[in-house]
Amino acid sequence: MNLLTRDVPPRSAWALEQAGIHPLLARLYAARGVQSKDELDDALNLLLPPAGMMGTLEAAKLLADAIAQNKRLCIVADYDCDGATACAVGVRGLRMLGAQNVRYLVPDRVVDGYGLTPPIAERVHAQGADVLITVDNGIASVAGVQAAQALGLQVLVTDHHLPGSELPTADVIVNPNQPGCSFTSKSIAGVGVMFYVLLALRAELRQRGIFDASNQPRLDALLPLVALGTVADVVKLDANNRRLVAQGLRRVRAGALPPGMSALMRAASRETAKATTFDFGFALGPRINAAGRLADMTLGIECLLTDDAGRADELAKQLDAINRERRVIEGDMREMAMEMAESLFDEGDEPPPAICVFDPDFHEGVVGIVASRIKDKLHRPTFVFAASSAPGKEHELKGSGRSIAGFHLRDALDLVAKRAPGVLLRFGGHAMAAGCTIAEEHLDVFEETLNQVALEWLDAATLQRRLETDGPLPAEYRRVDLVDMLHHEVWGQGFAPPVFCEEIEIVSQRLVGEKHLSLKMKHQGQPVDGIWFGRTEPLPARVKLAYRLDADEWQGQKRVRFLVEGAEV
Repeated sequence: MNLLTRDVPPRSAWALEQAGIHPLLARLYAARGVQSKDELDDALNLLLPPAGMMGTLEAAKLLADAIAQNKRLCIVADYDCDGATACAVGVRGLRMLGAQNVRYLVPDRVVDGYGLTPPIAERVHAQGADVLITVDNGIASVAGVQAAQALGLQVLVTDHHLPGSELPTADVIVNPNQPGCSFTSKSIAGVGVMFYVLLALRAELRQRGIFDASNQPRLDALLPLVALGTVADVVKLDANNRRLVAQGLRRVRAGALPPGMSALMRAASRETAKATTFDFGFALGPRINAAGRLADMTLGIECLLTDDAGRADELAKQLDAINRERRVIEGDMREMAMEMAESLFDEGDEPPPAICVFDPDFHEGVVGIVASRIKDKLHRPTFVFAASSAPGKEHELKGSGRSIAGFHLRDALDLVAKRAPGVLLRFGGHAMAAGCTIAEEHLDVFEETLNQVALEWLDAATLQRRLETDGPLPAEYRRVDLVDMLHHEVWGQGFAPPVFCEEIEIVSQRLVGEKHLSLKMKHQGQPVDGIWFGRTEPLPARVKLAYRLDADEWQGQKRVRFLVEGAEV
């Protein structure tokens, strides 16, 4: 692994320090492109205005008319955490703004697949809805939207995924990535898009005299859900997304969060008063996602919608149990998939430019997680396929892919579709994560075509595993209070959490739990403990390590420890 140190523009670091930012934070922020303290201001009034997102004003008029006419609204959600939080924000927000009849429907990963399909449109119509609203999906649902409109439904698509060559004929589309939209936060999550639609709707209702500034509903109560979905969907934390997350975190820490989120924090043994983005991404997000992977995402959405604390606790415990089951399934599958991936090349050789693995026993609900684990280990774009469990679709394989920096996965699939017509039955996604469906008989063609694209697009520099770090940690900053300060900040995709890097002396090392390396080290001559999760190979006596700061408690005393991320050996 090549450990790189981020450049710290001295003027930016100095300006931030002069503005009262702690010297360590000033250095970290400057290295991430922050030039002034103003950029760190997370005030709500600094959010990009809703009117700047194409389609929000038209969506607001459509929804305001629907509320005035007491139309029946149905939200079609998605089965991941972003989709679940977007649905909860939509249902809660529309009810706050006066909608009397709001329902939701979430597709089944196995039976329905992804997005608004014609059968789902028929189910929404059969439930008596007048208006169909998609959240975190819909931009690729050309046939589904057409079917819904043919049944007399008005359709509002809210999504953030990249559109294909053909847009659906929805009454209104709100998606910052649609052609012609000048909204600068292109990486906003699906839950953020829905939140923006609600902001525009509230403004429209003010114009109509339904509310004024003194009696309008406080939509900021939805920000904990917006923050959770934004972090869990691993979208880039640009300035606007960081503000949304910071505002949500602030409310969570103050105890102003939905009972379901509070119950999930308890189920994960986390404290709401000390909530971090790490909790959203690695504690709450996986528990909600587990419902969509192994069971029914209705459980996750109901947990986020209920205002009954007892019911929230009951649902959170169910989600926690499903997540434990998911871990077992994932562990077994990951082991098998990793062996298959490593069998594609001889020991000592480089892996192929892209990895594709399939086994009839793989569970389609966890293929994405397993693809991510293989990608992390082998540093190659990776697809893991499972046989579809949907009735009549047994011949189809559902694949989930994860990519490395410099290889746009959705664009790669687009090229595969052009070079091997008919192989991809469906596909979609982002640069770093995408999904597709193929016939089992076409797996070899898919693998061969994807590898050819990867061979053309990936150069030696891209294939070299690199980790950006923040350089050495001054010894005076190795303190518990500074660990707490760092954890309190908003970190995530595109605004990476601090990782320090320097040569460290290894005093002793041993395996714990058979798969983690426990370390006694000397950092700049002073003793410190560390752990490297998932590492079993021993380290040399002196080694250049990349590590994050953490604090653990021992006999009532909190101590700093290093969480090792990588080594240059």
